[in-house]
This record gives sequence, C-alpha cells and structure tokens, in this order.
Amino acid sequence: SPRGAGRGFSLPSSNLNINDVLGNYSLTLIDALDTLAVMGNSSEFQKAVKLVIDTVSFDKDSTVQVFEATIRVLGSLLSAHIIITDTKQPFGDMTIKDYDNELLHMARDLAVRLLPAFENTKTGIPYPRVNLKNGVPPDSNNETCTAGAGSLLVEFGILSRLLGDSTFEWVARRAVKALWSLRSNNTGLLGNVVNIQTGHWVGKQSGLGAGSDSFYEYLLKSYILFGEKEDLEMFNDAYRNIQNHLRRGREACNEGEGDPPLYVNVNMFTGQLMNTWIDSLQAFFPGLQVLIGDVEDAICLHAFYYAIWKRYGALPERYNWQLQAPDVPFYPLRPELVESTYLLYQATKNPFYLHVGMDILQSLEKYTKAKCGYATLHHVVEKTKEDRMESFFLSETCKYLYLLFDEENPVHKSGNKYMFTTEGHIVSVDERFRNSLWQDILPGEEDSAEKIKPNELKAVNFSSNCNRVPDERRYLLPLKSNYMRQIDRMVGLI
Repeated sequence: SPRGAGRGFSLPSSNLNINDVLGNYSLTLIDALDTLAVMGNSSEFQKAVKLVIDTVSFDKDSTVQVFEATIRVLGSLLSAHIIITDTKQPFGDMTIKDYDNELLHMARDLAVRLLPAFENTKTGIPYPRVNLKNGVPPDSNNETCTAGAGSLLVEFGILSRLLGDSTFEWVARRAVKALWSLRSNNTGLLGNVVNIQTGHWVGKQSGLGAGSDSFYEYLLKSYILFGEKEDLEMFNDAYRNIQNHLRRGREACNEGEGDPPLYVNVNMFTGQLMNTWIDSLQAFFPGLQVLIGDVEDAICLHAFYYAIWKRYGALPERYNWQLQAPDVPFYPLRPELVESTYLLYQATKNPFYLHVGMDILQSLEKYTKAKCGYATLHHVVEKTKEDRMESFFLSETCKYLYLLFDEENPVHKSGNKYMFTTEGHIVSVDERFRNSLWQDILPGEEDSAEKIKPNELKAVNFSSNCNRVPDERRYLLPLKSNYMRQIDRMVGLI
C-alpha cells in the first residue's frame, strides 16, 4: 500500500494473508476497544465504541477466517459490552449514553454469519473460512488447523451465556470434542492440521506453537470461566501428554544437570522429533503454566525465549535451536513473550520481570517505531520494516506491557477477577458465566454439568505451586545464574 494509506481490504481477493484477517470491518478499531478501557481512557473508549456502533456492519461480501474473526472481533465486542454494562465500572466511567446492548447484538450478528462454517462437516469440526454474506465458499478448503477449529469456545460460550442461547456454545464445544476424540491412541497427542470431513490428520506435527497453541489454552480458560469439569479433565490429560512427549531437557528447572527444558515438535503418533525449530507463538506457554500453577517450569521456558529476544531485540517467527539461527526471520509485533512476562510477574512479583518488560519496550521503541505507529520487522537481524501493524499489537502487546508496569490498575486492584482471551481481551470471571442455563450441553452426557469450585483447580504432573514461591526467591534471579548463562550460550549470546 502507498505509505500512510490504511492497510485495507486489498484486491485481488486471493490476497489471503491480508483479507483473511482484515475482513473489511474496521478490525484494528474493534480489536483495540478494551485496551482503551484498561488504560482508563474513557473519552476515547466511548468515542471508539460509538464509531463502531455507527459505522461497522458485518453484512459484507467478505470471506474471513472463522478463528481470527472470533478472537479479534467477536471477543472484543463481547469484552467491550461487558465493560460498558458492568455496574461497578472499575476502569472509570466507561458507560455509553443510551446504550442498548448494540455491541452484544453486533456480536450475535457476526457469530450467526460464522455458523455456516459448522454445517455440512461430517466431523463437526468447522470450515476454516466463511463468507459473511454467503456462507462457506463453494471451493472451500476441507483442511483446518487444531487451534483454529478448537479455540472458539471461550467467545462462543460467553455469547451463548449472555444471550441464553446454547447454539453457539454447542457448536464450539462439539468441535473441541471432535478434535479431542481424534488424538493418538499411542501418545494422546493431537496433530496440527486435520481434514474436517474425514477426521484424517493431514499435519501430524504435535507442538505448542502455530496451529496448536490456543487449543490447549482454551481447554483451561473455558474451565476457569464456565467451570465445566470435562474441560479441566481434557486439559490435565493434554498437559500430562505434553510433558511426557514434547518436553526435552533436565527434569527440574532450577536444579540438576542437563540441557534447559524445551518443548519440541514431534510426530503425534510416535513422539519422534520432527524438526529442530520452535516458533514465537510458543512463548505464550509459560503464561499458561502460570495459570495451572506450574511456575517453576514457566520460569525456565520463559528464560529461553527471553534469551532469544535479547539476541535479536525481537523474536523471529521461527528459531532453529540446533542451528542457533532464525528459520523464519520476521517479527510481526507479537505479544506472547510479553504476556508470559506479565503473568510471571503477577505470580512471583520478582522485579526481574519488570526488567524483561523494560527490555522489550526499549527494543520495540528502537527497532519498530514508525511515523504512524509500529511496524512489523521484516528481518530480525537486519531490522528492516514492513508497512504492517497487526491489530494484536494494540489489543495484546501494548495492553500486557501497560499492565505489567501499572501496579494500581483496576485489573489488579478492583477485586474483580479477570481472564484474558487468546487475543488479550479481558473478561470478568463471573458467576453468571458459571451458571449454565442449559444443564446438558451435549446429548447423553448428564454428568457434564458437574461443576468444580474455582479453588479446586489442581494440575497433574507439575513441579511446583504458586503459593510455594518463597519470599527470598522473589529478590534473587528467578533462575540461578549458571542456568541463565547456559541458556545464553545455547542461543549464541555468549
């Protein structure tokens, strides 16, 4: 696009990598709504919400990715709606004069337009793309990734529970269960690409990065939000299999001999190593480990990603740990490392993580700042830029950095408990989401209504627990310096 022009819907429509995500519906404006609220900027929040209500329509001949539309647009509309209608207004006055649930209605309108993706699929796993006006395109791809199909439950579940209409949660949950039923009998692992008609695995790679990441994240987050016992059981099972088959390196993070712990990509059926790269999306995993209480392991994995960041001032999209070099060298301003840094700081209060945040912030300022925003790095070594700022930079990267340093933020101080969606949208963990209006979400599974109280969350097979980070550890480096140096050597820093 010419410099300074917005990066809009671009023809030809075969230009998928842009149109898939942008969808021609003011994506960045919508994705940034709750960031404005978290930052306490009520005038801009109110202005942006009104702009969305007045100008955005989903009645468009536009083919979008179901997953991206759900996490970026649907999730943000729901988050903003929850913020506007919160009687406590913890972020300052975010109410909208004469607000009549417009954002909730827009969210429903979008979700209804995504529903055709769940029809005419033999497995219940949705098509990856849908046209907002005409449903699934006739030449549609029958292959989808595990994360794309299996990470819709948080947003669809919230929508169902706000509307009292089980349809949305039902289709999203059916997709999760369908994927779950396809895991390997041998390893219990899932692949990364599946055929939605045959249930045959096209991509047999099992890892924690692109194609798989948020599937695991949403098993746990759905449980935290809705309290459905089966979600926690699936998560615990998945976590155990991940530890058994994907984790390499020494057993304990902060003691013993051997390589630092690392999660690798393996064949889902045999557990054999498939390649020697990790991708930047995997940097979200320490944050998920914090949520389950496996803080020790989170500290170690986070340190590995932070070392890569220190080396390049960014995270390459793929990093080859054997060659100690990027395999895919661009960095699109992704939030995952900041997200894990923020969650680790919340869990440990160790000032080390403030230093990490400062480092990340300074790199972003130094290498990615452009005239009208921040730019994707085309190459982390050469520091060349692309004319592109993804919407998640505002919805996640900036929000997590801001919250890391804002100790007094209502997210931390208001007494409300919040959870972040995979796109960084905040949702209050609220009784009304835990009381399902429909006892039996899938036929023939009466016991699935059994709820676990929030404090009963127990993870299996992990080395530590949140409440056991002793005070003296808070002021030492989270990882002993010899282990830190070992990781620095492993990524070629020293």
